[in-house]
Amino acid sequence: MERKKEKRKKTKKDFSPKDAVFVFSSFTFVSVAIIFVLIVYDVFTIQNFLSIDRPFKMVMSVILASCGLLLFGIILTLFIPSKYIDETNKSYQHYSLLGIFAFMFTGALFEEVLFRGIIQNLLLVFLEHQWTAIIITTLLFLGIHTQYFKKPIMLINITVPSLILGWIYFKTNNILVPILAHFLMNLGITLLFKYDLLRIKR
Repeated sequence: MERKKEKRKKTKKDFSPKDAVFVFSSFTFVSVAIIFVLIVYDVFTIQNFLSIDRPFKMVMSVILASCGLLLFGIILTLFIPSKYIDETNKSYQHYSLLGIFAFMFTGALFEEVLFRGIIQNLLLVFLEHQWTAIIITTLLFLGIHTQYFKKPIMLINITVPSLILGWIYFKTNNILVPILAHFLMNLGITLLFKYDLLRIKR
């Protein structure tokens, strides 16, 4: 029994932002390669990913979405007792500032390129309905967060952001918008915890 506990402790300690950054970066590279192939074969166009037709709308979308989702995260934290919050969400803030920055950015980059850039766009091509594509993408996004299934209330914490990020991506046709909004939201909530400006309800 003691050996099992030691192994569990080692497994938790073995996780590091550097490992996560490497994994996220690798998967992002693969995802970008897939997008490139889909563009070459005319499934997607560059305009689906990097449209700059409405720069003001893009900037406002990043600001409003990241601030709104950060506020949403703060409200959830204030009202959800710690026993309903997944353990991994309590540990990120203990890493270095550079580690947090790199981890949050590569995580947001990978998730948005895969889910918004590839999956949501492919669903739109085949289904031709924006909100159907956004909702199915969100359900798939929930599916990879298996650690939250034991504490279902945590699913709210990713469902709302996923729907909003999917919506602002379709509104701007620029993948950088949901990437930045996602990154700023995650970074903001983590720094609030790190500097003890926000505490999990006991």
